[in-house]
Amino acid sequence: MPQTDANLGTGLPGFDKVLGGLIPGDNIVFHVDTVENYRPFIAPCCQASHRSGRKLIYFRFAKHPPLLGDDAGADVYELKPEEGFEAFLAAIHRVVEQHGRGSYFIFDCLSDLAADWYSDQMLGNFFLLTCPYLYDVEAIAYFGLLRNCHAAETTATIAETAQVVINVYRHNGELYIHPQKVQQRFSPTMYFLHVWHGDDFLPVTQSAVISEILTSVPWRRLASSAEGSGLWGRSFREAAETMEAVAKGEAPPEREREIFRRLVYMMVTRNDRLFDLVDKYMTLAEIIRLGGRMLGTGLIGGKSVGMLIARAVLRRSTPHLAALLEPHDSFYIGSDVFYTFLVRNGIWWIRQRQRDPQTFLDGAERARQSIIRGSFGPETQKQFSDMLDYFGQSPIIVRSSSLQEDSFGNAFAGKYESVFCVNQGSRDKRLEDFMSAVRTIYASTMSEKALRYRAQRGLLESDEQMALLVQRVSGSLNGQLFYPHVAGVGFSINPYVWNEEIDPSAGMLRLVFGLGTRAVDRVDDDYTRVVALNAPQMRPEGTFDEVRQYAQRRVDVLSLQSNQLISSSFPQVVAQGVSLPIETVASAAGNSSHDAPDWVLTFEKLLSGTDFVADMRNLFQVLHRAYAYPVDVEFTANFIDPEHYKINLVQCRPLQVQGAGTVVAPPEHIPDEQLVLRTKGAVIGPSRLLTVSRIIFICPFEYGRLPIADRHSVARLIGKVMHAPNRPQHSSDLLIGPGRWGTTTPSLGIPTAFADINNAAALCEVVAMREDLIPSASLGTHYFSDLVENDILYFTLLPNQDGNVLNEKFLRACPSALEQIVPNSGALGEIIRVIDFPDNDILLYANNLKQQVVCHRSPRPGTGSAGLPGLKTD
Repeated sequence: MPQTDANLGTGLPGFDKVLGGLIPGDNIVFHVDTVENYRPFIAPCCQASHRSGRKLIYFRFAKHPPLLGDDAGADVYELKPEEGFEAFLAAIHRVVEQHGRGSYFIFDCLSDLAADWYSDQMLGNFFLLTCPYLYDVEAIAYFGLLRNCHAAETTATIAETAQVVINVYRHNGELYIHPQKVQQRFSPTMYFLHVWHGDDFLPVTQSAVISEILTSVPWRRLASSAEGSGLWGRSFREAAETMEAVAKGEAPPEREREIFRRLVYMMVTRNDRLFDLVDKYMTLAEIIRLGGRMLGTGLIGGKSVGMLIARAVLRRSTPHLAALLEPHDSFYIGSDVFYTFLVRNGIWWIRQRQRDPQTFLDGAERARQSIIRGSFGPETQKQFSDMLDYFGQSPIIVRSSSLQEDSFGNAFAGKYESVFCVNQGSRDKRLEDFMSAVRTIYASTMSEKALRYRAQRGLLESDEQMALLVQRVSGSLNGQLFYPHVAGVGFSINPYVWNEEIDPSAGMLRLVFGLGTRAVDRVDDDYTRVVALNAPQMRPEGTFDEVRQYAQRRVDVLSLQSNQLISSSFPQVVAQGVSLPIETVASAAGNSSHDAPDWVLTFEKLLSGTDFVADMRNLFQVLHRAYAYPVDVEFTANFIDPEHYKINLVQCRPLQVQGAGTVVAPPEHIPDEQLVLRTKGAVIGPSRLLTVSRIIFICPFEYGRLPIADRHSVARLIGKVMHAPNRPQHSSDLLIGPGRWGTTTPSLGIPTAFADINNAAALCEVVAMREDLIPSASLGTHYFSDLVENDILYFTLLPNQDGNVLNEKFLRACPSALEQIVPNSGALGEIIRVIDFPDNDILLYANNLKQQVVCHRSPRPGTGSAGLPGLKTD
């Protein structure tokens, strides 16, 4: 493999460092918006050639002013491209043959050649014939090329042939470079955007800054939607022509509206409610730009639509919030790519069986494996590669965006995968990692949890294609770790009202430091900060020691070194974060033995010393009004400097809420022998009065002694009970168990899949497994969305705290029906007790506002009980 030569350089030490040095034979192409952005690289190159004692040759042929002055010490060859391609090429090759070995060559901007020859194709041919010749004689050659002025095929030919391709941008008076290709060299930040400061080219690692710069100029594929000869290309050409005609008064505005609606239906959404929002807040120009960032054709899916609508609403309604938004430069992989992939890889007919409720799981695992091994067509791979060249080495996330996802009525929260690509390695490695991420998400459409969700909600026969949303990960690089300063989810209404001073209509946030995965996925070994937006300083904890005990301890980050998502301790992350706004997100809790602050993640200054709470509350109110419906938002926030932050609105969807419920007070005096349980703690779900027909009780002591493998057996057996064929159709089941339901860590609770318990009426987590295991409210997580969509009441019970009672004696004394429901349950019958109440004499009162639940036995009418009136229930 050729090695870099210490005697060769660009004349800019910082530039050499970015490229990892020069290799003899490097042809360097600068994509620029104007020749003036090419010029700053020329004089240093001349100086480098003189210092190394190498010959400097300048080919002068363009109409722009000369790049070199008479005192540059170069041999200047003036050429006339208008005399023809063959003569021009022969003249250059003669010079290279005579003086070329080891020389430096400066070429005028190549774009003038296409004008002289009336052909982009001939410009590509010139480069194909010249670049390899210069490589063979181990020359260093500079070429300028105007961005977005040539056919995609021509620029692709040049990029594939050159050894080094650099995008150059000028933004707010500063010059930036963005390497697209550097052959046979690599560093973890080589393909980041870099800003030219003095002698240095410094990597720009803040996503907000990168996206702002890159979106300030059109991406070269923006015209691609109008280049094809098929329906897609014709539709976008017609749209652009109609816009121009309406602007000139040559066509009626109604014509533009007609085309707008057709393109929205073709590419964005066919859901009536979402269609109305797109129609109200987006323009035809925005739809055309959206089409230019699509890979393939088809619909962009629900997650993409929600993100775009929310941004459009804020852009139209609140200039202040629009200015706070981090620019996004997302790409959209159309739903047709998914179907084409299934057909290409022989999976289509297996998918068809999933439309039948009787066979929807048949062949699903085989289909998943076929998808993981599947291949993409050459054109699709080329589009993927072009997109990755745009992102460079910036981390990206590939998110599911199916047609039904994030819509009114169906959230699909957590049912499909989303995959982070840290985006490190060679160009081929990054492409393979990306295609693996796409295949992983496609395979998740065949997962049991996704198929059961569709079956449960009657969606098996609906058109559920998988589109994809590819987003730049919001955040910045600290050491070798990439993550946002703040991430989380929020609701425009607050379903978790633990104090009477909290206003549910003000909304709530669930905050984490680092990647938002810890906010949307239920984390078994850690905690998050839940914030009521009308009372952000209010916390369930009473003392700082309690605050510290229930603060977030671990952080999800992207590691450039290991090229994967990792979880690290907060102190370890802070140690690498030289520029962290640490005092904004954390509070000092005394000093360690090294006299460094012991930081605790409290977000106190963020919530009390900035406008963040007011901005987020305003954002929720604006989106709630636009949707005429509560919204569920995923976001990040990054501080550009200690005083200013940018908010990245990652996702917005209708919040799957149930009604507020009627608050019914339990009887004032319930005898101890009639009480089943009483709690004062976390309650999620509307207030209600339930008549419980069955209690499934997992005995805490016995369960805590089980080996881990047997705990999985308990979870499976619970699933069999909940979905037994003889289970009454309208059974109202209360599940009571130790630790956390649905945990992935059996030492912390009961590892049921949500599909195992999705028909429960209420779920009680008894904190009785470990002293340090405290319930963590699941608001904003996929687990929470499942609870809400299924209208399952969730509450916790802490046996050792005042106001909490669990009548284990009663639950153990009642006969268990487990063996009748699932024969041969064996020793697990001592741990799982299934207690039926055919007389409907178990009542459960849940008060969301007071965060209280009372469950008691009610005597049948006429039997009476001291202080307990008989209650008749339907």
